[in-house]
Amino acid sequence: MSGIPESAAGAAPVVLVTSRSFGSGTAPVEDRLAAAGLRVVRGSTVHDPAELAPLLAGSVAWIAGTAPVTDAHLAAAPRLKVVARYGVGVDSVDLAAAARRGVTVTHTPAANSDAVADLGIALLLAALRGVAAGDRAVRAGSWQPRRGRELGTLTLGVVGLGRVGRGVARRAAGFGTEVLGHDPYLDPVVFEVLGVRRTPLAELAGRCDAVSLHAPGGTRVVDERWLAGARPGLIVVNTARADLVDEHAVAAALRDGRLAAYAADTLAGEGGAAAESPLLAAEFADRVVLTPHLGAQTVEAVDRMGAGAVRAVLDVLAGREPAHPVPLPVPATEESAP
Repeated sequence: MSGIPESAAGAAPVVLVTSRSFGSGTAPVEDRLAAAGLRVVRGSTVHDPAELAPLLAGSVAWIAGTAPVTDAHLAAAPRLKVVARYGVGVDSVDLAAAARRGVTVTHTPAANSDAVADLGIALLLAALRGVAAGDRAVRAGSWQPRRGRELGTLTLGVVGLGRVGRGVARRAAGFGTEVLGHDPYLDPVVFEVLGVRRTPLAELAGRCDAVSLHAPGGTRVVDERWLAGARPGLIVVNTARADLVDEHAVAAALRDGRLAAYAADTLAGEGGAAAESPLLAAEFADRVVLTPHLGAQTVEAVDRMGAGAVRAVLDVLAGREPAHPVPLPVPATEESAP
């Protein structure tokens, strides 16, 4: 393909892939790279620097998963033109380092929004009806019924009305649920179009039966102060970021009855560190529903993320503007540096 740089000795240029699920759907994404004269090389999905350094040295593109992309990684990749994030979030990428080294960063912002919104509703329903607890009971030989709530009779609060939050609001409205929402960056007119009642964040806990979190990470939403005003029996769903929630405050609220249930697709620390979460305590087994980052894991989302990442790689290598570039900070010059 015209514009794609050659590797040493005329070998096919290398695209490093460190996303575990890239190419595991139905779309022939690796074939598209091969057809463009590119060679796919798989590397550590946790971005182990020692393992990736020799692979990065010859790579012109990197299709990266959720593990960190650091300045040290980029320093080991003198020929790298693009980091294509296989997914939405880019908080794991050192954008300043990419800017300094002239590396384009892209992502696939709309690829998994429906999948995550579906899971958000699934987790809410599972919490409302005690699905996980019911499954364990039947396996233990008990058929004692557990009484739940109907989604259509409830008021749902949605924190963050981006693509996923809007998807959850639309799905909930289909059940007949009243939806309140908070998003400080959204024009009030959009709330009207969505049929969502604009509500201050501090009031959602007291006015809603359930609250679903879809805000970007970095700012705590659910903490002791917020939970102090919770309507008795509140359910909280988190398919966004673990740092939106103070898990110790959630555990205390579950223990004293302010929260009826908590459902999440993420935990603080994750991996081995997640084992220390208070929400894994046996006392909460029937009221805490957890999934291991299933949000984007549908065949359709995997295909869309893969196709979007491949398209970004091909566009950048051919000198075209990619569909979804990530804005990079302006590198400091010698004149502007302090």
